[in-house]
Amino acid sequence: MPQHAGLNRRNFLKSAGLTALAGAVGTSVAGTAAAADIKPYLINGRYDFDTVYSRVGSDSVKFDSQIAKFGNKLKVGMGIADTDFRTAPCIGEAMAERLQHENWGYLSGEAMATYREVIAEWNHRRYGLDVDPTSLQIATGVHPGLIAAIQTYSPPGSKVLLMTPTYNGFYSDLRNTRTLENESEMVFENGQYSVDWDDLEARMTPDTHTMLLCNPQNPTGNVWSEEELLRIGELCLKHQVVVLSDEIHMDLVRPGHKITPFAALPDKDIVNNSLSFRAITKTFSIPASKNAYWYSTNSVMLERVKKNHSAGINTLGVVANTAAYQQGADWLDQLLVYLDGNHQFVEDYIKDNMPEVGHTKSQGTFLNWLHFDGIMEAAGVVAKSKASKMSDKPMSEAQAFEAWLVDNSGIQLNAGDSYGKGGERCMRMNIGCSRQVLNTALSGIKEAIRSI
Repeated sequence: MPQHAGLNRRNFLKSAGLTALAGAVGTSVAGTAAAADIKPYLINGRYDFDTVYSRVGSDSVKFDSQIAKFGNKLKVGMGIADTDFRTAPCIGEAMAERLQHENWGYLSGEAMATYREVIAEWNHRRYGLDVDPTSLQIATGVHPGLIAAIQTYSPPGSKVLLMTPTYNGFYSDLRNTRTLENESEMVFENGQYSVDWDDLEARMTPDTHTMLLCNPQNPTGNVWSEEELLRIGELCLKHQVVVLSDEIHMDLVRPGHKITPFAALPDKDIVNNSLSFRAITKTFSIPASKNAYWYSTNSVMLERVKKNHSAGINTLGVVANTAAYQQGADWLDQLLVYLDGNHQFVEDYIKDNMPEVGHTKSQGTFLNWLHFDGIMEAAGVVAKSKASKMSDKPMSEAQAFEAWLVDNSGIQLNAGDSYGKGGERCMRMNIGCSRQVLNTALSGIKEAIRSI
């Protein structure tokens, strides 16, 4: 491929995407592209999360991949779970400083020991959780750690317990480990999800050896209470099911709610039957830095999983993550206030303008989970999905609705059926963006629904 081909593609995407985004938020193309560069990010100690910061042309999955898929019909991508804000300045500054030394070879053991220490300090400062730094296993992401744990405790062909709807990435972990999903669908009532306790325990069968727990729950936004976690832990201990707790969104909890790390539970037998998997890559929107960690208070469990795990460490990723842990707290605290405002904006907008859209009141994450049951039928996508089963390109109802939304509003949401049982007529929306963009997205969805 010619060297300039990638640049030409980026220029095309940037031109197409900026035109769509500029029209969407009612500003000029030049203004959209350059506003964040012209206006200072930090003014009088306050970060500006409200200025639209375009990611088009940066090879972003959330925007560029959707433009490539849907073309100029796309106005705003509201799907993939990374945020659109400029991240904490300390991260870019640390990376720029490191880049002055033009060699990025293997990191020393001392550097990794320091990295583990700053992770432990973050957990202590923000959650009062004392973590032994030497127990932290650095990984290239949450998935490699989860895969190693599943391989350790769940033989191929056995089942892994999930509470659904749940993070769709778990299903790829099961495919990679040749294990089978054992889905316990949660109860949705009065705008909130809760555990179906009888069903959950009934699914703790002899061929189910691990449970993938998501806290906060992606996509529903549940922040599980200590009482709920203890009950889950008691059942898993009783039925010899190891808890694998994915806590990647734990920093992103709304005011009025409290995250309880599984390792902080007061029952040590329950804690010792678990492994925890975390990162701040969602927190600071640096998932491509390929850094995460996992650990357990159970030294035997830790050593067993380590035998199936191999970490490839990214030098600049460690630099970026270390800076975030050490200097990013103030940025995060301000972000949490803005995200809470976005959540409230969505709740109020739907109540006032789209009461026919079911809405889950999120307690954490930067995600919203929307229910479109009757709307999907009225839009004709249910019939279209059925008809597509006879073609070479079958579509689920949610996939057909995703395409219908782009055609009729220019807004792309993630199809809910990929999140397991209970998500068939739902869509996931990422609200980690400027409120201007959020208003554009909701307005577009409203007008599309009104056109039915």
